[in-house]
Order: sequence, then C-alpha cells, then structure tokens
Amino acid sequence: MQFEVWAPQAARVTLHCGGATRASVRDPERAGWWTCVAEAEDGTRYGFALDDGPVLPDPRSRRQPDGPDGLSAVVDQGRYPWRAAWSGRALPGAVLYELHVGTYTREGTLDAATERLGHLAELGVTHVELMPLCPVPGRHGWGYDGVSLWAVHEPYGGPEALKRFVDRAHELGLGVVLDVVHNHLGPSGNHLPAFGPYFTDTYRTPWGAAVNLDGPGSDEVRAYLVDSALAWLRDYRLDGLRLDAVHALRDTRAIHFLEELSQAVDALAAEVDRPLFLIAESDLNDPRVITPRAQSGLGVHAQWNDDFHHALHTALTGESQGYYEDFARAPFAALAKTLTGGFFHDGSYSTFRGRHHGRPLDRTRVPAHRLLGYAQTHDQIGNRAQGDRLAASLSPGLLACAAALVLTAPFTPMLFMGEEWAAGTPWQFFTDHTDPGLADAVRHGRRREFAAHGWAEEDVPDPQDPATRERSCLDWSEPERAPHARVLAWYRELIALRHAQPDLSGPDLADVKVAYDEDARWFAFRRGDVRVAVNLSRQPARIPLGVHARVLAAWEPVAPPDEDGVLHLPGESCVVLTQV
Repeated sequence: MQFEVWAPQAARVTLHCGGATRASVRDPERAGWWTCVAEAEDGTRYGFALDDGPVLPDPRSRRQPDGPDGLSAVVDQGRYPWRAAWSGRALPGAVLYELHVGTYTREGTLDAATERLGHLAELGVTHVELMPLCPVPGRHGWGYDGVSLWAVHEPYGGPEALKRFVDRAHELGLGVVLDVVHNHLGPSGNHLPAFGPYFTDTYRTPWGAAVNLDGPGSDEVRAYLVDSALAWLRDYRLDGLRLDAVHALRDTRAIHFLEELSQAVDALAAEVDRPLFLIAESDLNDPRVITPRAQSGLGVHAQWNDDFHHALHTALTGESQGYYEDFARAPFAALAKTLTGGFFHDGSYSTFRGRHHGRPLDRTRVPAHRLLGYAQTHDQIGNRAQGDRLAASLSPGLLACAAALVLTAPFTPMLFMGEEWAAGTPWQFFTDHTDPGLADAVRHGRRREFAAHGWAEEDVPDPQDPATRERSCLDWSEPERAPHARVLAWYRELIALRHAQPDLSGPDLADVKVAYDEDARWFAFRRGDVRVAVNLSRQPARIPLGVHARVLAAWEPVAPPDEDGVLHLPGESCVVLTQV
C-alpha cells in the first residue's frame, strides 16, 4: 500500500513499516508531500523518521495502539460488516444527549457504553453526542487534550469499538455526534510541529499554541483538519460533529476555516445522501457563525447557547459570580430575552468581559433549532471546583422545572448524561497525564485557580487521583430508586411530549411569548397553543394565563386554569398545557 506524509521542511523521510525501513520520495505533484509503497495490512505498525530523527507516528494515523507516542497502525476501514441501514437523522426536531465514554459506565469503554444505548432509546433522545475520542496520554481524561485527530483512544476500544457503537445506535434509531477539537492539540504526545507549520506564534489559546489557519503552510493545515472531519463522518458513519471553542480558531483569510469546513461537510452529505451537520461551541454571540453561506454566513448548522444556560442557572440557583453577574441581576428577564431573541448579550455590556459583546440575531433568518439549549453540560458541571451537578443543591421540583424549560423551549434541547435521573454522582475534572511535570502543573494550576475564588486548595479534587474519575462515573442503580426514578419518568414524559406536539418543534423565535414575575419567581411562555409555566418559589403561585387550557403534563397534580384563566401552581413545580 502507499504511505504518504506532509513534511515540507524535511530533507529525508524514512518509512518504518512492519520492521523494515524504506526511503520515501518527494511527490512531484504536491509540494511538501512524501510517498512510499510498502507491504502492509490491517494492524501493521508504522511510523516516519524525518532527517534520521526518531520514528514518529503518522499525523494522519487512524490508530495508535500504544498511545500518542507509539507507532501508528494501519486500519482497513472496509473490514467492519455494517449491519444498520441508516439514512440519517437531521438536526431539526432533535434532542441531544452529551455522553463521556470514560464515565458513562464504570468500565469506561465504547463497548460498555453500547450496552447502555437502550436506555437512551427509551428516554426518547434522538442523538448521542460523544465527548472527544482522540488519543490522550494515559487511560482517562476529558479528551480535550487529545492528539492524532484521525484516531480513536485505544483504552476506549479503538476504531472497531466506535463502529460497533455507531452501528448499534443506528439500529436503535439514534444518530451519533462527535465532539472534535481543532483549536489546539496536546500538548503531551503532540508530534505535529516536527512535521510542519501546524501551529503559529501569531496567536495563543488558553490551552497552548494556536493552530496555523492563516499563515504560510496553512493550506495543508486546513486540509488536515477538514479531511479529519470528513473521515469521522464517512468512515464511522457519524451524523454530525460538535466543534470545540471555535472562537479560538483565529483566521484572517477571506474564506474562514469554518466556512470551508461547512462547505466540505455539505458536499459530503450530498455525496452520501444523508443529513450531516456541524454544531459549534462559540463564545462570540455572532449570528454569522450559524447563518447559511448563501446568506454571507459561515454555514455552521447550529451552536451551543450558553446565554440560555446562564439565565436558567441564575434563576434556579441565585448564583451571581463570574459570568453569571449580568444574568443574575434579573434572571427571569434574562431568560425571557434568550427565549425570544436567542442571545442575551446581543451588543449589550458584559461585566465579565469588561466590554460590549455580541450582536442581535435576526429572528426572521435564523430558525430556533440552530441554537442548542441546556441546563447542564460537561463544561458547566466539570468546571466547577467540585464538579457538583444541579441535583446536589436543588430539589427534585426545581430540577423538574429546569427540565420543562429546556425540553419545551424553542431551541434544540441537549442533556448531559445522568441529568435525566438527577444523578447523585459529581462530574469532576480528571486527567491521567504520564508526564510528571505536566501532571503536577495541572494539579497545582487548578487548585490555584479555585483558591483565587475562595475555595480551600484541599477542597479541590486532585485531577490525577484515580478516585476523582471514579467518583465521576454514573451509578446505574440510581434510576431504579427514589427520587431518581420519578425524575427519569418526568424527562421521558417531556421528551415524548416534545415529539408529539408540533407547536414544540416550531422554528420561529418571534412566535414565543413570555410572561414572568421576578419577585414571585414564576415564569410562563407560549408556543402556538402550548403553554408552559414554572414556579421556582416554594410558595404557590397565581399565574394569569388568560386562557382555558387542559393539562398535558405536570410535575405535581394541578388543576386547569380557573374560569378567569388563572393557573394555581404549587411551589417548585411546573406544568405544560394546551389551549382549548
């Protein structure tokens, strides 16, 4: 088979394959590329030596059996006998479920997660969003310090295990989305700088060197990222990708990298004849990210909406530190603004940033499904000092209210694993760095970070302690016990209602009408004939809906609105109604 690698600065490239060595030759058609033909089959180990240096893994390695620093292995993508006939599942109408393979089960493997997919099918979600799967140092980690952007972390089961997971998900009618990190790599195990100008000193990210998207050599770097994305969608039959922190993708070229990527993904979708989509994590509050290319946007199909999360979180908890400050001043008003306009910061002053932030979203051009809404994510839980979920401090009634707001809102809903049964386990930040210096730096850096916000250093879990990951694993005995079973039944009921009620799938943000009382702590909104009301106070609330309606679902027993259209809602409770 033919091996090839981009190494524009090398004078010699040697292929080490199956115990033999061969000299590579320059490709006359592609500047900087080297090629070599050698005997190989699925599983054959290989690597490249540049200018008689150490043997390094292939930048486009499909498998790293011995971790990021080991030799690469050939993967025959045609070996797996796919079972599911899958025509795809589009984003409109979706309900996503964010899942971390290493803690979804105590075994922490793709095969173990596959055994639990039936739970998600019964829950009613439509897509599983897997947190990053690329190789990382050690066994366990969040995945955002991965390398080898074409490979699957070996302790999770490698390429074949991912195919088994996707195949079973598709058999159950579930789409699969993968979180990919293009804004930085490593640092541990990152050998790309030896091969070429993959990174730039012009910009920095909070996590290390920025990827070179606009400097000399950036054509090939962009192709590396685009081709990697297409490989996940094509070779593993994934349905979409979540793009981590796209605001850290610094690119001054006329055609932004995100536009190039979205165009390539749309072309692949046409080729394979099934819907494919991109979801951005963006801190920009810039509607151009999710505006179609034909309308001069970047063409990403959706993005996470942290503004909705922050408004909901402050309304539920009363927290006001950090980026919650602006939302906490009037959380119900903030919630109303996000539900009707998408962004809270749409050109308004952001105290946390010390400047104005964002721009208005045109509700006539952007359908609501292009924004994802959620009460919890891996970031919003795991980046708390102790990784505490909402269930650690809120009553089941308030958790039910959060679920009602997320699952009936105009946005595409997303849940974080275990949320659906009010999991009692935390989800903490954990690593397994094999470099002692890096491990120590991460450990002390995290403790210093939270100490600056008033936490005692000894109260911040050690990311390198295996017990930190163990505590973060879901307890699968919980869903069968009180109060978890009741919360799970409520999530199932709400998701089924969302699928059954056409008004809850409406794409028009301008159609959402809201009413609220900050002091009484109740909030209500209308989508078509559907009314949703939540009471976050411990005291009963009188909510003037002004219509006659029947109850579709309620956390506590509640009568329909009285003859004057007033709804009497118990404390810490919620209801979904339809106008009659």
